[in-house]
Amino acid sequence: MLSLRRWWLKNWLRIVLIGVSAGAVWGLRQTQGDVLTEIYGWVARPLQGDAPNQSWERDARVLELQQRLAELENQNRSLRSLIDYQSELDDKGIAAPTIGRSANGWWQQVVLGRGSNDGVVEGAIVMAPGGVVGRVEAVTANTSRVLLLSNLSSRVGVTVGRSRFMGYLRGQNGNVAVMEFFEKLPDVRAGDTVFTSNYSQLFPAGLPVGVVESVDTKSGPAPEAKVRITAPLSTLEWTIIYPYTPESLDNLPLTDDNEPALNNQAGDGESEGTGNVGQ
Repeated sequence: MLSLRRWWLKNWLRIVLIGVSAGAVWGLRQTQGDVLTEIYGWVARPLQGDAPNQSWERDARVLELQQRLAELENQNRSLRSLIDYQSELDDKGIAAPTIGRSANGWWQQVVLGRGSNDGVVEGAIVMAPGGVVGRVEAVTANTSRVLLLSNLSSRVGVTVGRSRFMGYLRGQNGNVAVMEFFEKLPDVRAGDTVFTSNYSQLFPAGLPVGVVESVDTKSGPAPEAKVRITAPLSTLEWTIIYPYTPESLDNLPLTDDNEPALNNQAGDGESEGTGNVGQ
């Protein structure tokens, strides 16, 4: 008994250490090293500063805020341009945002976020910095559908600002339309500005429409010019709506045949706003 006690006093520390080591090895095998990983992370955290995931979240948040700020600056710039443009005009119009546009009808029509509750009526003129956008063809309480100048069914009476030669503009589903002249040899050249004409029933005269890009006097029975529409139809975000009541045909100048001059000048006449797009 005395010898056993002496042996224990001599070897107890070694036995305890062996037991603790064996228990630690067994624990690591059971937890697959998770406890060691946690201990290492706890010890090393004060030396690492912020955790990597926290840094990534902060960077992502900063990037999001920067993007929002850039978008707000772009919107503010557009609104300032619209306000400056509206202040240049005599009549007070209704500022309206674009809220609807389909990919397959991009150049045909847009939906604006103003309607009859805001005073919008069918036949109202829609403009933007650059010139005419189109004409309101349908109205609900809170929205308006606009037939664009670029629509294939659009026909607008126009005139060349420099030479006063007249014709009508027809849409081509793009930002370039075609002007067909009434005269066989019109005085027109690239760079001439084009406006709505006195013979237009659906638009008041003198509204800017576009700029002549090229002239073709040999492709068809009537000379034609390609006109780049100056209103930003492809990136339209804000517009101004102006009420307009077209004059009746009885008030137009009459020809010797007692027919309205518009019919003799334009053949079938202006048909902007009469096309049924997507209906």
